[in-house]
Amino acid sequence: MDANITKRNELLAQKVIKGLESRNMTAYYAKDKEEALAKALELIPKGSKVTMGGCQSAVEIGLVAAVKGPDYKFIDRHAGDPREALLAGYDADWFLSSANAMTEDGVLVNIDGSSNRVSMIAQGPKHVLFIIGMNKVCDDVDGALKRARNVAAPINSQRFGLNTPCCKTGSCMDCKSPDNICCQVLITRFSKHPGRIHVILVNDNLGF
Repeated sequence: MDANITKRNELLAQKVIKGLESRNMTAYYAKDKEEALAKALELIPKGSKVTMGGCQSAVEIGLVAAVKGPDYKFIDRHAGDPREALLAGYDADWFLSSANAMTEDGVLVNIDGSSNRVSMIAQGPKHVLFIIGMNKVCDDVDGALKRARNVAAPINSQRFGLNTPCCKTGSCMDCKSPDNICCQVLITRFSKHPGRIHVILVNDNLGF
């Protein structure tokens, strides 16, 4: 990544980390994907039960492949009965996620369709680990909501082949389509449980 962009990201990350820590969350900055993966595996003890929602960022740094290996007990929500996998996931040691957007002062914004992801972020698994590229940092909550609805949601709708207006227009139409993936909006502004939410900011463009 360009040195000027890296320097800007480092300065911005310092501000974001300060904001996250003021919200009772633990935050780290990784200079690249490899450092992000190393930090994530340092946080997650071997033998942990791990599950995830849709998290392209965790895939991109190699974390999903790692936790599906023999050192961890991976709960695959796509294997077996979906409800059984969902309930098992609520008892996981670690839940892997990203954010659709976040603010410079540490507020996390997520939009969900089936809502398994936002529900587990809010409550359930003992720990939540966010992998977030610096491309998702926005000025404020309004900007973060706009990014979630007009960047992340259309791209995800398109890649899942859904029949929503945003698949055609590329931006949110505030639809009520049966395929709508903007059913629940979660704004995480504070963690009630110290040590539960961890965020790794990555000096890269990750996810959508």
